[in-house]
Amino acid sequence: MQKKTKVGIVGCGNISEIYFKAGTTFENLEIIACSDLNAELSAAKAKQFGAKAMDTAALLADKDVEIVINLTVPSVHAEVSTAALNAGKHVYSEKPLALKVSDGKALVALAAAKGLRLGCAPDTFLGAGLQTCRKLLDDGWIGKPLGATAFMMGHGMETWHPNPEFFYQPGGGPMFDMGPYYLTALVNMLGPVGRIAAIAKAGYEERLITSQPRFGQKIKVNTPTHVAGLLEFAGGAVGTLVTSFDVWHSSLPPIEIYGTEGTLAVPDPNSFGNTVSVRRAGDPEWKSIPFSHGYTENSRGLGVADMASAIQNGRPHRANGDMALHVLECMQSFLESSASGGHKTMETKCQRPAPLPLGLRNGTVD
Repeated sequence: MQKKTKVGIVGCGNISEIYFKAGTTFENLEIIACSDLNAELSAAKAKQFGAKAMDTAALLADKDVEIVINLTVPSVHAEVSTAALNAGKHVYSEKPLALKVSDGKALVALAAAKGLRLGCAPDTFLGAGLQTCRKLLDDGWIGKPLGATAFMMGHGMETWHPNPEFFYQPGGGPMFDMGPYYLTALVNMLGPVGRIAAIAKAGYEERLITSQPRFGQKIKVNTPTHVAGLLEFAGGAVGTLVTSFDVWHSSLPPIEIYGTEGTLAVPDPNSFGNTVSVRRAGDPEWKSIPFSHGYTENSRGLGVADMASAIQNGRPHRANGDMALHVLECMQSFLESSASGGHKTMETKCQRPAPLPLGLRNGTVD
């Protein structure tokens, strides 16, 4: 058993629950501290999970904390991650890495200069479904990938989220909120993107909140809520990606990959499991494929566990800053392409992360 890496969590909102549980799910993690602007919230989480509640400055100064998990709101991801790196901590951030490519580049450069690891969600691409898809592609089940389609079609968060306003402001919208899942999955399977062309619009000028406690209030929409575009991957495949908060109903698949020898149906990239199907040239019907890898249930924190193991073993970690920066540039390029009316050529590059090993015992990554 590997030694436990001690982790502090900054931000104790809704998403933090599954990250706290990662301290018991993964053998090499121990959540020892947490902080939040709401001291009562961090105190409650600390009591629930046996951690220490403290303010963020104290957490970053704590010599025992080795990795900081940044679960703050997206608008301060870069600020908090910068402070943690400057405090000498490895950092794993919720998505997106930052709201601007320039801030993302600064984070990657700072981590490299300090010899620290920078990781970023999503880590769903390490789950059973997407790792199985990666293996099928690498093993040549559908031949050479030629194209892909990806669709995230929904109608926003104002019907259920208690405070949905930030989803409709710059740095929100379907591209920055859900795009990281789809783009990370595509990059993991097909490699980095070379260029992008897109059109982005806001379908509604305002949204009506029907959830509590703000039922009846209206939100001004200040970011595109329907984004459609084309991606040319450096490896040659051509993809279509649509993300929308303007669609009431859709039967489109989350992701399909089209190859010279068949088609791969990829599960929802915001999940760890779900069905993987293949239909090869000449097959009369789709065939469901058994999972080649584990982690079928919600295993957020898997990317943190992988980073902790990578630090100990001196290998690259998979949910890394270079890939997160590339995904951030892709998202920004969708909006910039729409605004300019032209293609956007990617400046950043990344490698496809190594697949997880086969036969892992639950709670391990090596």
